[in-house]
Amino acid sequence: MKPLFSKIAAGLLLALTSLCAQALTLEVRGEGGQPLGLVMVTLVPNPVAKIDASDNGYAASGKPQQGTFETTRFTDVRGRATLPDSAQGFRLRLRKPGFKVLTLESPDLGANPVLTLIAETDARALAEQRPSNAWTATLARTLTNDTVRKEFMLQCGFCHQQGSAFLHRDRSAAEWSAAIQRMVRYGARLSSESQKELPALLQAHWKEINAHPERVPEATPWTQNLAAAQITELPIGDPFSQMHDFLAHSNGLVYVGDNLQDRIYEINPDTGAYTVYKIPPEPGDRLGGLLTGRLRDFPKHETYQGIHSLAESKKDGHVFITPSYQRRLIEFDPRTKSFTYHEMESGFYPHTIRIDAKDRVWFTLALSNQVAMFDRATSRFTLYDLPFRSFMEKLTVKLTPFFFKLIGWGLPVTNWVRIDHVSTGVPLPYGIDIAPDGTVWIARLHTDEIASIEPDSGKVTMIATPLHAPRRLRIDRDGNLWIVMYNESAILRYEPSQRRFTKFELPVLPKGSETPYSLNVDRQRQQVWVTGTNSDSVQRLDIATGTWQFYPLPRKVTFTRDVDFGADGCVFLTNASFPSWHIEDAQPTLIQLKPGGAATP
Repeated sequence: MKPLFSKIAAGLLLALTSLCAQALTLEVRGEGGQPLGLVMVTLVPNPVAKIDASDNGYAASGKPQQGTFETTRFTDVRGRATLPDSAQGFRLRLRKPGFKVLTLESPDLGANPVLTLIAETDARALAEQRPSNAWTATLARTLTNDTVRKEFMLQCGFCHQQGSAFLHRDRSAAEWSAAIQRMVRYGARLSSESQKELPALLQAHWKEINAHPERVPEATPWTQNLAAAQITELPIGDPFSQMHDFLAHSNGLVYVGDNLQDRIYEINPDTGAYTVYKIPPEPGDRLGGLLTGRLRDFPKHETYQGIHSLAESKKDGHVFITPSYQRRLIEFDPRTKSFTYHEMESGFYPHTIRIDAKDRVWFTLALSNQVAMFDRATSRFTLYDLPFRSFMEKLTVKLTPFFFKLIGWGLPVTNWVRIDHVSTGVPLPYGIDIAPDGTVWIARLHTDEIASIEPDSGKVTMIATPLHAPRRLRIDRDGNLWIVMYNESAILRYEPSQRRFTKFELPVLPKGSETPYSLNVDRQRQQVWVTGTNSDSVQRLDIATGTWQFYPLPRKVTFTRDVDFGADGCVFLTNASFPSWHIEDAQPTLIQLKPGGAATP
């Protein structure tokens, strides 16, 4: 009876809220009185809901919280937009490329307000409006070697945007060198040669661009489809969180993993109510897990597990979680809220996870060059070894756990081990998905390959990709693979039946400036949604027509790593930059995009 009572209570709460609130309709014009379409209008409640912070700045485990949504709409051709009003105060923020940002408080607004945006003429201000990818594009002036530039895009944009305000400010070569060394200790594989050469190049480049902001090119134009879209953001966590991956569960809730704080957020995306569950360490677990020294200078973290990826069992709804800092698999029961640990004897860095039709849990082991399968029926793990490129690579992979022990002891291992331009020693199996016929497919990031595993025979087949850096992949209902090519500003389709690749360039300007981290396929609608990780956006490809739609997201420095869908076709993402204090307002969020709702009246 409790779940039924909760649903009834939630419905009554929404009904009462709608009675107390009324829609806010506004009109936006230019200085000459002309209507301004495609203005991004964001409503932020003020004050925001008070969230419990009793557990080291986070909500106590198991204690229900009530978050507040930020809502964004875009004005139509008449300059009009309608947003939900609230019984409390709020702040409005209006943005449109080429115009000054306008911020207003609710007491300053009358009924059906008419607002005016002023054109921006200052070159510096215009450049600062543009997303990270526009700034990144200027690096082609300095990094003229295409191989080095793509290596830079891959390794220096691994966890955060390249070109954001945090990255394009003036720094000395020594400051750049220190930042690069820290980044390499965190896990980036920037070549030893580039580690030496880039600091001076970056110092000179950003000094030049900051002196000439007019050289930052214009970004992707906004189009009229946005007038029908609605975006909500639910702030969760804090500047020291990393909302890495998540799962839209069949129970209607969304589960988000905080990679740096070992917490799972169970969120009702309709009401904003959520509960945090802290994953307890096992006896003997150390802070940082098997990678104890990796984050030793990070200001605040409670990382024993390192929550990475989540997948739902269709059999019983249990959520399986890869803890990248341990040799185990974690199982979460959404009904009892209990965690179960499945220990492994080998393997290193559990990564992306999927569950097949036989209820077997598959995940990549990124740093041991393996794929794992956990058979729930027998509670046994099977490991599949992927081939190495050389004996030296095999030796390096086998020694990786030892290297991390040395890092934990404070020894400068990154200074001893030479890194080449193709990251020999870290092939990095990354994304994974299961085809309708049961074949398991893997993307191996640093070797420019995908792999297939036949579960019954264990046969592994490697296939070279025609583009660099395949990161994550998904499979459509026809059994075709869709793969993001991280430093190529493109995605690939691979048709196994034809052994054929097809390239799709992302609809992002300047060309070649995007770094798509992930994608997902809405199989019901045959649409591919791609994270615009460097452009504060998400992009949709209609498979049948080959046409793209581009959706800018409200917050600057929106670094997205995962995509999932609600039952009604809404799109979920998380703002998952590492570190999260790069994000505008230093605030991670759960993002919900409804692309096709009724256009603003």
